[in-house]
Amino acid sequence: MINFKDEANKIKDQLITIRRDIHMHPEVGFEEVRTSNLIKDFLKNEGIEYREVAKTGVCAIIKGTKEGKVKTVALRADMDALPIQDKKVCEYSSKVPGKMHACGHDAHTTILLGVAKILNQNKHLFSGNVKLLFEPAEETTGGASLMIEEGVLENPRVEKVFGLHVTEDLECGKIKIKKGVVNAASNPYKVKIIGSGGHGASPNTTVDPIVIGANIVTTLQTIVSREISPVNPSVITVGSFHAGTAQNIIPGEAEITGIIRTMTPEDREFACKRLVEVSEGIAKASRGSAEVTIEESYPCLINNDECVDIVKEAAKKVLGNENVVEQKAPSMGVESFAYFAMERDSAFYFLGTANESKGTFKAAHSNLFDIDEDAIPLGVAIQCEAALSYLTME
Repeated sequence: MINFKDEANKIKDQLITIRRDIHMHPEVGFEEVRTSNLIKDFLKNEGIEYREVAKTGVCAIIKGTKEGKVKTVALRADMDALPIQDKKVCEYSSKVPGKMHACGHDAHTTILLGVAKILNQNKHLFSGNVKLLFEPAEETTGGASLMIEEGVLENPRVEKVFGLHVTEDLECGKIKIKKGVVNAASNPYKVKIIGSGGHGASPNTTVDPIVIGANIVTTLQTIVSREISPVNPSVITVGSFHAGTAQNIIPGEAEITGIIRTMTPEDREFACKRLVEVSEGIAKASRGSAEVTIEESYPCLINNDECVDIVKEAAKKVLGNENVVEQKAPSMGVESFAYFAMERDSAFYFLGTANESKGTFKAAHSNLFDIDEDAIPLGVAIQCEAALSYLTME
């Protein structure tokens, strides 16, 4: 039987070169033209069939040549960078001012390319298909939903999807994974408060939108603390409050923006409903009005139990039992892989990249973020093992 860890280590230097190339040339959501071309050139050189999807995304397929039952598994990697100035001092730091791979998507793309190379060279080991999903714009609107609309989970129909994300809070050489809810759902919102402006010396002649807004900000916090079960994590963040132009003028309007994060569909629906009721009710009680806009953003990411078990067994083969860690709690962060998980049985897990001696413990989305590149072949091997395990199981 093939040893995927050994196979991945054989191409480790090539993969590190690719990762550093992508890292030096970051591109943000739906601008990943260079990255997309790099992916397509790699696939073309490996003789792997692909098509362009979701503007700058890529969907490739490897068709097994072994006789047997035909199943299809998909593996996903995101491609985009963040609008952050890279302040690392190293030979592969970003060459693009104000843009940086500060979340590890360069590593995710590289890992999937490594998987593509190895599985394509060993397609005699499986019947069925492996789809490779290179997703753009994960950090913004999420390319996953657009990829699904364009049919990446069909023709042939995908049954399982596996994805990973590097993490700086876990030592290199380990993964963490959990069943059930992994990431929160999010709903960005905006509340426009309409009052009646006037002179600061005569507040009685006005309807003060700042006072209304202040009451709304305070009361929104009681939705979480008094109306949602304390055993269900949820957050209502107020991220901005804009109003007024001068010290002695009461403005006519104010605007609040923020985001709701919840862990269940029921809490999500309830929090959105109550945000509207609270905002409109407080405004009306104060003789003003409120216009509330809530966006339907990323859903909860929920892992399938069977898929989690497949990944766990794959990771144990590569890393050893002691290095497969149970993730204790879900993250309040969001992840566009959730769109794939809504459509098909899926598992999403975290690949450790922390190494204090190499300085790879800085927080994701910070301007010093980096990874221990020893994790790259490990990610390749685990993804290969998981895909092959599913395709060959009875």
